[in-house]
Amino acid sequence: MLIAYVVVTVVTIAANTAVAVADFARAGFVLANSAEVGVPRSWLPVLGALKAAGAAGLALGLLGVPFVGPAAAAGLVLFFAGAVAAHLRARVLRNIAVPAAFLALAAASLLLAAVR
Repeated sequence: MLIAYVVVTVVTIAANTAVAVADFARAGFVLANSAEVGVPRSWLPVLGALKAAGAAGLALGLLGVPFVGPAAAAGLVLFFAGAVAAHLRARVLRNIAVPAAFLALAAASLLLAAVR
């Protein structure tokens, strides 16, 4: 179970770090997606910081800091549940798989941290 926890958590860290960097860089796909679901551009730095904080918390959890990893995973679960809800609210279903995949990664990290 430890190997699964480490692999899933490392993938979750990498994915959230990459998308946080894209948020900070205001990548074209980020701007297009946020406009489509009704998220103001001014929120992008905050959203990127939340994703980066989640990735950092997961990394600290892997390094053995008690409770930080599961707390970060729970925060990312809530964050991406909100992202899925934003897509549903805006009726933007063509790319809802992206936040759903991030939600699944965060949930898997949380579940594996809990059973570890």
